[in-house]
Amino acid sequence: MPPQSAPRRNSSGLARDIEILDLLGGGEAMREGGLGVLRVAQLTGRDKAAISRALATLADAALIERDDATQLYRLGGRLYALAARTLESRMVAICRPYLKRVAQSTRETTHLCVLRGGNVLTIMSELSPHEFRTTGWEGVTTAAWRTPSGRVLLSDWDRSSLERWYAEHGHDLPIVGPADPLMTEAGFSVLPTPPADKAVITDFDTLLEELSRIRSQGFALLDEELEGGVVGASAPVFDLNGRIIAAINVSAPKIRMGDRLPTLGRYVAEAAAALSEQLGASLGASLDMAPEVSRPR
Repeated sequence: MPPQSAPRRNSSGLARDIEILDLLGGGEAMREGGLGVLRVAQLTGRDKAAISRALATLADAALIERDDATQLYRLGGRLYALAARTLESRMVAICRPYLKRVAQSTRETTHLCVLRGGNVLTIMSELSPHEFRTTGWEGVTTAAWRTPSGRVLLSDWDRSSLERWYAEHGHDLPIVGPADPLMTEAGFSVLPTPPADKAVITDFDTLLEELSRIRSQGFALLDEELEGGVVGASAPVFDLNGRIIAAINVSAPKIRMGDRLPTLGRYVAEAAAALSEQLGASLGASLDMAPEVSRPR
């Protein structure tokens, strides 16, 4: 007779904690802005003191948080961060063929970007086949206000969230880290500040104007704001709930793509919409080749 395996430690406690997390992610908690200790005890049929201790433990781990004004508990930032990383892993696996197809069609360097710590992290790059090309930024964090991908990633935020973000990050340096600040493989260098005649974001009001424009046209454009001689286009990737979770960005030398930026923007938006549908969004998108973009010059 095979030996019996030892029971899992704290399995019953874990099951009870998961039950609490399920309740805090449920409809009642969403409608009410959270649940109090007494209500969680009622819904679980458990002792109020035990629920209070469990909620405190989960809060200490940042899996849930308590509103000081209402004393209600809701799901916490760490739980969302863990979920986002899981989604990012799935997204990276799904996205590689899309990025390759966009890079092949446009013949320009293509990136997948996400928000991390209030700024933009490039999690994947596909390089242009041209010898003269922009560089990959994989693993590099850049200031969101300086990049089209950053502005796209902020474009579904409400005003109060944007105000808090701008107060903290609206003047961040172009390269947040980690990277050599002069990525000069192709002869381009990061500009410490945007040229006066190229700057799109100069204050909070111009940020709001640009985000409104992005929502209206479905993509953002870049014209030598971050790197001299470099242009680009970025568009949002949505999840099944319609939230922006990533951005596809294409960057190129201005001498090769500068007069076709709006066309590039529309194509990148099509590519991002097709990826969104693959991730569960309902946008009615399809990804077609774009000869007017991909035609080499």
